[in-house]
Amino acid sequence: MQKHLVEVKVNGVIYVREVESRRLLSDFIRDDLGLKGTHVGCEHGQCGCCTVLVNGESMKSCLVLAVQANGGEITTIEGLAQDGQLHPLQESFREHHGLQCGFCTPGQLMNALYLLKVNPDPTEEEIRKGIAGNICRCTGYVNIVESIKGAAAKMRAGGAKA
Repeated sequence: MQKHLVEVKVNGVIYVREVESRRLLSDFIRDDLGLKGTHVGCEHGQCGCCTVLVNGESMKSCLVLAVQANGGEITTIEGLAQDGQLHPLQESFREHHGLQCGFCTPGQLMNALYLLKVNPDPTEEEIRKGIAGNICRCTGYVNIVESIKGAAAKMRAGGAKA
């Protein structure tokens, strides 16, 4: 199998690794970089628990090869909190009980971050449409939607950017 040198900036840290051509970004993040917050569920892009931001865009990392991210900037769930402070999204998920088992939560948070970046004041319908690619088997989505609405209000009031 052919190997490639991949250089990426993940949560502000530059990593250079040699990877096989077919190495999935999700496996690269979890196994090669040791960042276990990005979960792997279906491995077919259906569940969304592996969602990360690549160059500011929401992507299901099980559908992206590590070599495709070469030279890029990746944000994972580990990069959301800063200096020991939870991100407003994380705070809001806690306050509005936006999680139960927590398996989908990293992907939900990363996708919500992207949603709030492109639409800082989404309606409930826009939130539901925006998170449609992230499956939660526990919550029924009501508290996830409330969490995102709460985070949006917090971020607008506090001037925080997604």
